[in-house]
Amino acid sequence: MAQEVSVREAYGKTLVELGKENQDIVVLDADLSRSTMTQFFAGEFPGRFFDCGIAEQNMVGIAAGLAASGKIPFASTFAVFAPGRCFDQIRMSIAQPGLNVKLVTTHGGISVGEDGTSHQSIEDLSLICSLPGFTVIVPADAIETAQAVKVAAASYGPVYIRLCRPKIPLVYNQGYRFKLGRAVTMRQGKDATVIAIGLMVSVALEAAEDLKREGIDCRVLNMPTLKPVDEAAIIKAASETGAIVTAEEHLEHGGLGSIVAQVLAKHQPVPMEFVAIKDTYAKSGKAAELLQRYGLTAKDIEQGVRSALNRK
Repeated sequence: MAQEVSVREAYGKTLVELGKENQDIVVLDADLSRSTMTQFFAGEFPGRFFDCGIAEQNMVGIAAGLAASGKIPFASTFAVFAPGRCFDQIRMSIAQPGLNVKLVTTHGGISVGEDGTSHQSIEDLSLICSLPGFTVIVPADAIETAQAVKVAAASYGPVYIRLCRPKIPLVYNQGYRFKLGRAVTMRQGKDATVIAIGLMVSVALEAAEDLKREGIDCRVLNMPTLKPVDEAAIIKAASETGAIVTAEEHLEHGGLGSIVAQVLAKHQPVPMEFVAIKDTYAKSGKAAELLQRYGLTAKDIEQGVRSALNRK
């Protein structure tokens, strides 16, 4: 079994690395630095860390001001609060002027577990992808998280990175290099393709191994950059395998599945299935229990693949 590592911790430690390399890196938080792991940066560079309190709208405005002054601000809170609570401020103060702000949110999806419905962010990708000019990244593990944060710091413009709460399995080795806007083939296959993001990538790999025992050869793509999405990889997978299943810890509407379906509708229509949260808010419970209850397991992906294959 693959080692499980915290993506939040990878983020916090990477911020410290970046802070040592670049004096213009500053970090903001909304009274959650122990959870978002920006506490590592705060401890190392207290003069470049700003705790804005429980005032996410203000945090976004301050981050925008720092960016307009030439700094590279990383602003963090839970995904349910940004973009949820401060969508208008993100739209007006970051997206419209195209400022160089990096929003890195944690506790995305329903895997926050016992924190309950109020803290489960299942609409954030739909919201943030609707904003022109934003780059949107959902890393698959801690190694990819560290790489994505470094690329975000080196790239000019608004960036949103979504991280989850629990430790998740490593799917990459230390030699991996994240490339913005590029999908990664995690497993080759000819019968169908599963395109996954975030913690669902390791689940998709598990599903592909189970399907192999049934004689189904399933390709797995990690799509870490939702925007700009790797259209060429999507079209190639559809052309070569003839069936697509998307897997995401997000509502079915407006996230990965919607983006992939839009690409395929234009260029390469094939049977599709969507492993995602249906039109409902989740309850409180342990992360594993919630993922099972709301259809985000390897078994759900396997059933999606079989259904898509039946329609080829």
